Amino acid sequence: MALIKQQLYSQCQAFLTQRLQTIQSSVQDVERALLSETKSSAGDKHETGRAMLQLERENISHSLAEAEKELSVLNKINNIKHRSKVVALGSIVYTSKANYFIAISAGKLQIDSLSFYAISISTPIGQLLISKKVGDTVMFREEVISITKLM
Repeated sequence: MALIKQQLYSQCQAFLTQRLQTIQSSVQDVERALLSETKSSAGDKHETGRAMLQLERENISHSLAEAEKELSVLNKINNIKHRSKVVALGSIVYTSKANYFIAISAGKLQIDSLSFYAISISTPIGQLLISKKVGDTVMFREEVISITKLM
C-alpha cells in the first residue's frame, strides 16, 4: 500500500518539477526578449512588441503561482503511510469507474499494470469523493460510481 502511494506521490513530484522547469525557462525567454527589444524607427511596432511580451510575462507569472500552489498542496501530503477511513488529501481511491490519487491534477499515472488519475480536491470528481468512505456512491456525469477500496 505505502509503496503504491509513494510511487504516485513521486510521479506527481516529477510532474510538478517538470512543469516548474518549463515555466522558469519561459520566464527566462521572455526576460531575454524584453532585454533584446531595441527601439526601432517604427516606434509603435516596438511598443506593441513590448506590450505583448509584458502580457506574456504576466501569463507565465500566473502559471508559476499556480504551480507553486500545487507544490504547496503536494507538500501537505506528509504521511504516505497514513490510511484514512474517509477520502482525504493523499488518499488512493479505487472506484467502480477508475482509480484516483487525491493530490494534484497531474493526469493519468501508471503503476505496474494499474492506472490512476492524480486529481485535485478542487476538481468536480475530487469534490464528490472527498469525505466519502468505502461503500459510498457518488453521481458523476449521470453515472453512479461506487468506492470499492480506500488507501
